[in-house]
Amino acid sequence: MRLTKLGPLDSRITGGTDREGGGDGPVVILLHGFGASGDDLVPLARVLAAPAGTRFVFPAGPIDLGHQFAGGRAWWPVDFEERARRQALGVNRDLAEVPAGLDAARAAVDAFLDEAMRTLAPASNTLVLGGFSQGAMLSLDTVLRSTRAFAGLVLLSGSHIAADEWAPRFEGRRGLPVFMSHGQSDDVLPFAVADALRGTLVARGIPVEWTAFRGGHAIPGNVVDEVSRFLVRVLK
Repeated sequence: MRLTKLGPLDSRITGGTDREGGGDGPVVILLHGFGASGDDLVPLARVLAAPAGTRFVFPAGPIDLGHQFAGGRAWWPVDFEERARRQALGVNRDLAEVPAGLDAARAAVDAFLDEAMRTLAPASNTLVLGGFSQGAMLSLDTVLRSTRAFAGLVLLSGSHIAADEWAPRFEGRRGLPVFMSHGQSDDVLPFAVADALRGTLVARGIPVEWTAFRGGHAIPGNVVDEVSRFLVRVLK
């Protein structure tokens, strides 16, 4: 594995012919969740059964959360006090809400993708983007607003945000293969919202492979197995 900077983001690259991103194999980019370290998802590269030669890239979010999160990072800030207030009042989150910092996070990922494509130069239609939790939401937002060709999208325990802005953009991604998973006992991002997002995508012509699992905000072994099968299919 090697650590490098791609655009504005520190990134870890592994896989390929030399375990440092060598060769011309497919590229899988995974964005971590809120509060995680930049290497949080790196172990997935060792257990995902992707096609031979696949390169994995793990960028770190641009926001350093400091000692409170033990050096964890984020793509945009989260107002936990406001979130707790809404929960106490029984107020459901507004799906149309655009998180403060989403635009800046997407701009950083776009610049990262520009440099990653120049550096790694994957063959046409062999790029998969995805992430966990906040990283999943940012991945979907990026794909909906991008003109890049993607082979697939992986959304692990994500949610629906910016609904009014996303709605007119789904048509542009008709036919894009998507993998989604979510824990039925997730107390961070509600299962019902993710399931409804799945239904929205399917209704707009975006095929979704859906794995619901017993558990919370996590990536269990059966999800890893299903993501592996998804990668093999979309990158064949």
